[in-house]
Amino acid sequence: MEFKKDFYAYQAQTTMFASGFEVEKAEGSYIYGKDGKAYLDFVAGVSANTLGHSHPKVVNAIKEQADKYLHVMVYGEYAQEKPVALCKLLAEATPDPLEITYLVNSGAEAIDGSLKLAKRYTGREEIVSFKDSYHGNTHGALSVSGNETHKREFRPLLPMVTFIEFNNENELDKITPKTACVIMETIQGAAGFLVPHNDYLKKLKKRCEEVGALLILDEIQPGFGRTGKLFAFEHYGIVPDILVMGKGMGGGVPVGAFMSSKEIMGSLSHSPKLGHITTFGGNPLIAASSHATLKEVLDSGLMEQVKRKEELFRELLVHPKIKNINGKGLMLAVNLGTPDYTLDVAKKCMEKGLIVFWQLYRNEYMRISPPLTISEDEIRKGCQIILDVLNEN
Repeated sequence: MEFKKDFYAYQAQTTMFASGFEVEKAEGSYIYGKDGKAYLDFVAGVSANTLGHSHPKVVNAIKEQADKYLHVMVYGEYAQEKPVALCKLLAEATPDPLEITYLVNSGAEAIDGSLKLAKRYTGREEIVSFKDSYHGNTHGALSVSGNETHKREFRPLLPMVTFIEFNNENELDKITPKTACVIMETIQGAAGFLVPHNDYLKKLKKRCEEVGALLILDEIQPGFGRTGKLFAFEHYGIVPDILVMGKGMGGGVPVGAFMSSKEIMGSLSHSPKLGHITTFGGNPLIAASSHATLKEVLDSGLMEQVKRKEELFRELLVHPKIKNINGKGLMLAVNLGTPDYTLDVAKKCMEKGLIVFWQLYRNEYMRISPPLTISEDEIRKGCQIILDVLNEN
């Protein structure tokens, strides 16, 4: 009780109702509480723990790097083995013209860096984003996020940002020759895992090309195999000008990055120099973890299993109280009708040993984003708990 009391007393809270669940350890698909119980994790740190908890290859990579050196110099000055290896592997694993990566500390910082890059390269000021989008909570990322409730109290934010509706082709003409960039989540996260349809991404990319605007795709959640491809844009037949990543990239450590062509990225190195600078971006310890994560995602066959695991979730989660299931791969949003009911279901699932969560904007949607390593037996076990709770409540 003293530990939980200190949590509420000394660590800043983001809501008035944080659970204060006391964590003892985490391994594989489970988090173990100080109450001695094991909790099956269907959230994976909000899509961050791609390979589950404490994956041995990730832990070993961190330990090996820790024995060599930690931070030695600000970003981009010294050549360090693991950051270079990570950037090279990313270039090998992604299509042209994506070829060079800027490593930062978080997805939100990567969003800010990508916006600066687009404005610097194009010489333009206007940005187009999407209603109900979520890109993070720094001032730049918040400026291009599309939910006014989460922004209102923090204005003024970036000017010259226009919002259009996701999947609405009729609004593409709002992208003009004055537009520096269009920033879009390949799959809208906080809005309930909404996917593009009717070749929307191809039409969006075509419009950007017509007016000379850069297309930035935010893959902070769907990236690193979560949809069955390394990045979700690979399902839709286009390549962004700038790719933003984070969350699952690190295997459980804080990281972010933005990636582009050498020509575009080179504009940050001059006029002025140090166009973006970060002290701890490319930290070797974090890069070691990220490199081990990426290599395992690419080599293990986990991505090939995602489609079957999604199908299993959809086969099992059939119930009168489930209105629909949005999403793709292992990022699924289960509509339970109302926010209050979804929060109650999440609480009851936790009592039965299953961790689920809810979507940031659309609280009626219950988040399911387990590690890619989750087994089919664990999927069946967790889904049965959800069904039991729905039957009892």
